[in-house]
Amino acid sequence: MTANGTRPQVALVTGANQGIGREIAAQLAERGMTVLLGARDPGKGEEAAAALRSATGADVRTVTLDVTDRASIDAVTRYVAERFGVLDVLVNNAGILGDVAGQDPCDADLEVVREVFETNVFGLIAVTTAMIPLLTRSPCGRVVNLTSGLGSLTLMSDPAGPFARRPPSAAYVPSKTAVNALTVQYANALREHGVLVNAADPGPCATAFAPALSGMARTAADGAAIAVRLAVLAPDGPTGGCFGADGPLPW
Repeated sequence: MTANGTRPQVALVTGANQGIGREIAAQLAERGMTVLLGARDPGKGEEAAAALRSATGADVRTVTLDVTDRASIDAVTRYVAERFGVLDVLVNNAGILGDVAGQDPCDADLEVVREVFETNVFGLIAVTTAMIPLLTRSPCGRVVNLTSGLGSLTLMSDPAGPFARRPPSAAYVPSKTAVNALTVQYANALREHGVLVNAADPGPCATAFAPALSGMARTAADGAAIAVRLAVLAPDGPTGGCFGADGPLPW
């Protein structure tokens, strides 16, 4: 409990030991939340958590979480239930790009497609579904799914649009379209419980996830700020939408 008798909000961020996920964890910690920093590698996770604790003075804890592993998800769910009894914020940040060479729709490697969907789509479903009972106990439950403008059917199908020259993809791009669709479905399912569910497009940022963007002026912190805004929405905030730096984005 805090000095005024209220409890800190509890947030779980998946894939948070580096990049945008780590920055989301940092910004939520700076807001006084207890942050559960999810990472597949517990060593890397604890290194990141220790650095955030030192920088923010907040309660940042590592949870070993592989979104493709059911046992891992179950263990984290039990930990949150037993230690806190509630989850206020879930940020589904974990995602992979996959082997780009195997994503040409005309010659797709189905193993590459399956691998990308296993993390980006099925992992999101598995974690979110597991956490729903804890989210619905919160008076301010929020779910934020990290997406990409590449997942927008409107933008991708526009021959004069920003992605017109983007190489076609049978894996990463459709996986983000699926994330967008799932965002709407979870928003509809959880609306009656007051849980707001939205997708956040951080835009092109200079991170290890996209080394080709290393010269970008936008940082991981810039991208993270979009997700954090959605994680702390007021009760009358939007749900079932997709948002970027400049506001709502088309599906």
